[in-house]
Amino acid sequence: MTINYIVQPGGKLTGRIRVPGDKSISHRSVMLGSLAQGTTRVTGLLEGEDVLCTLGAFRAMGVQAEGPSGGRLVIHGVGLRGLKPPHQALDMGNSGTAMRLMAGILAGQPFDSELIGDASLSRRPMGRVVDPLRAMDASIASAEGGRPPLRIKGGRQLRGIDYALPVASAQVKSCLLLAGLYAEGETAVTEPAPTRDHSERMLRGFGYRVQTQGARISLRGGGGLTACAIDVPADISSAAFFLVGAGIAPDSDLTLEHVGINPTRIGMLNILKLMGANIELLNAREVGGEPVADLRVRTAPLRGIRIPADQVPLAIDEFPALFIAAACANGETVLSGAHELRVKESDRIAVMAQGLKRLGIEARETPDGIVIRGGRLLGGEVDSHGDHRIAMAFAMAALRADGRVTVSDCKNVDTSFPGFANLATRAGLSIEVRSGR
Repeated sequence: MTINYIVQPGGKLTGRIRVPGDKSISHRSVMLGSLAQGTTRVTGLLEGEDVLCTLGAFRAMGVQAEGPSGGRLVIHGVGLRGLKPPHQALDMGNSGTAMRLMAGILAGQPFDSELIGDASLSRRPMGRVVDPLRAMDASIASAEGGRPPLRIKGGRQLRGIDYALPVASAQVKSCLLLAGLYAEGETAVTEPAPTRDHSERMLRGFGYRVQTQGARISLRGGGGLTACAIDVPADISSAAFFLVGAGIAPDSDLTLEHVGINPTRIGMLNILKLMGANIELLNAREVGGEPVADLRVRTAPLRGIRIPADQVPLAIDEFPALFIAAACANGETVLSGAHELRVKESDRIAVMAQGLKRLGIEARETPDGIVIRGGRLLGGEVDSHGDHRIAMAFAMAALRADGRVTVSDCKNVDTSFPGFANLATRAGLSIEVRSGR
């Protein structure tokens, strides 16, 4: 079954909406809740396919959970040593986050396991976690090029290492910290640039001691996790599409409620403000150790910029939406230092460049980035290549297009944003979902 979006040109975004829960925090709440002693109660959980794959994996290893329903999930944790051998391979679907973090957890188990994924995930490189896990004495076999499936041999005593990340990556950092829960001695990760710190915050919330000294994050194995309550904020990566949409569509005035504004995730906000976006943070507060706020965005003329290098890792998932902002800006926007975009659910640099050109925008790829010259968006057909973020980004592009925009291969939007089209319609986007074979 294929899903296509048919989006009529023009319109504006208004009102108040709340996008689904943060995917990164949802994944981690399922993982740590399962490994904790006691009952963890989660509200605001993202019920997307990626998170459901993570939950399914823990259920396959003996964890009992009630829900999710309406964003609520009750997890009866089994403790760090309480997981049971799964009877079959654990399917991570489309989720690179799930596979990389699960590899760290499974490396410390007494049983053998295998991690698999869909066609897209099976093309994504896992060597960045496999190599340091092997340095911790884990036994992991992968397909050619370090790609899935990952076959993990249990019964290995892991040892802590002091690892300097060659590339800023919250997934690699989190994988090694989770493996460190099972390792002898100290496990430490040093970052070349700040990345999202949800794992560190949540580990502390579950009562585990994590030390942060500058760019070095460390913990010692042998402790335990204690169940707690988690309120998942709305996902800033999902809010990004609406922030850009309301920023580029004339006469828009949209408020996004209860959005997570973790300092390691607000690169997209910083970049949009540098481009001239009109975004206000209202009712800022802290919920469960995570800062949140309501974000009000109104239409404003945007200008092209050279994106600061220090903001790139803080906005790595939001660039498809930001590229649409760049297409509507006056002048040239230049991105570099973002090679990570080449190995996401798709090659996001190449696929976005292709789509922008189909809509009449000048876009030039570079090895680690892109140069976009703002201009007049035309109607046309764009292939998302099965990438959820690209599908949603081009749907928002129709707000400034001269003609209808058709986005193909949108089924994977449900991995991160179930109900996207309905919420977008409510806000004012004229979007139709068509399915076929």
